[in-house]
Amino acid sequence: MASHDHVGARRAVERRPVGRLLGAIAALALGLMGLGGLVGLVGTTTAVAETGPACTVAWRTSSWPGGFTADITFTSTVALHGWSLSWTWPTGQRATQAWSSVLSQSGDTATATNAAWNGDVPAGGSVQLGLQGTWTTTAAAPTVFTLSGVACNGGATPTPTPTPTPTPTTTPTPTPTPTPTTVPPTGTCDSASFCDGLETQTTGTPSGSWTVVTPDCSGSGRAAIDSSVARTGERSLRIDGAAGYCNHVFVQAQAPVAGLQPVFVRFWVRHANPQPVSHTTFLAMKDAADGGHDLRMGGQNGALQWNRSSDDATLPAQSPVGVALSTPLPTGSWHCVEAEVDGSAGALTTWLDGAVVPGLVADRTPTPDVDNQWDARAWAPRLTDLRLGWESYGEGADTLWFDDVAVGSQRLSC
Repeated sequence: MASHDHVGARRAVERRPVGRLLGAIAALALGLMGLGGLVGLVGTTTAVAETGPACTVAWRTSSWPGGFTADITFTSTVALHGWSLSWTWPTGQRATQAWSSVLSQSGDTATATNAAWNGDVPAGGSVQLGLQGTWTTTAAAPTVFTLSGVACNGGATPTPTPTPTPTPTTTPTPTPTPTPTTVPPTGTCDSASFCDGLETQTTGTPSGSWTVVTPDCSGSGRAAIDSSVARTGERSLRIDGAAGYCNHVFVQAQAPVAGLQPVFVRFWVRHANPQPVSHTTFLAMKDAADGGHDLRMGGQNGALQWNRSSDDATLPAQSPVGVALSTPLPTGSWHCVEAEVDGSAGALTTWLDGAVVPGLVADRTPTPDVDNQWDARAWAPRLTDLRLGWESYGEGADTLWFDDVAVGSQRLSC
């Protein structure tokens, strides 16, 4: 960050008690009213399994009209070498994409099988996976699960249907093995000017289209290519983000943004720890029309936010109502982040897993608690670069993975 950010850091320290108070008020507001009640877009349902004879399943659903995401965790009492988790939707639900598994669906029955890297599970071990889908009647979580044919959550293991003895024939006709209907990978790159799933990286250090940079100062933050965690393929970008000022580390993409108008950015991110109260950044783009200062995306008061480093304006405003109109970035699973930055209109729109986040929209019509502060001055961004990584301005460390990054002049979708 420019020298202005060091002043902003000092101001952030001076305002820290206020930030903590706002964070506490926001948490209370969310706890009393519920995010779905405040936003009218996203609801959350949690289904926690009871102990079963072989496995337990916890299923957490975040829904909006017509769509939902699910974070799923199963625990097995025995060691597994390859697994398949099956369930039946209540009615009218269908998965459109999945992560950390290969998903197939027939009617209302869905089966998730292990990915190449998470098939081995020790006794007592857990696996996290997730999916996104649509619903017509209900977004309720399923309640009956089987893991590799064994019932979870205390249910009865289904009795296999006996296979009838075949009648011998002189020339038996072989029965073809059915091909499961796998949810196809999403997030195409057809209209992208830059698209990278990190699969061409050959070492643990980002190279080629990516360069490690440490703006202003560096500390214990680290960037690497991870071949053990990936959304698709076998590699992702891993950022070990340390707490405290001056642990800045980013990986910069080679000139994907300059000259585009508007700019659409899409990437998948997975992270380990809930967003803290203090300000953090995981995406930065230099704005040539704002003195070279950064347009930054990250979090504050436990929820996603945009920050303009030139004047420290935030989107949404960091009031309890404003924070409630944003959303936390869920941990432990892959989530798709999209943003449109329209310099001509001075506008900004943000999507999480395909749904617009109301608190992360600046449309030049000031909305109290959202973009009234953001629109206090003229803003016509002209972005020149793209960096993924980590900046912390207080407490809160995190480990993040990025994959399937794309930039273009049209929306690329999740």
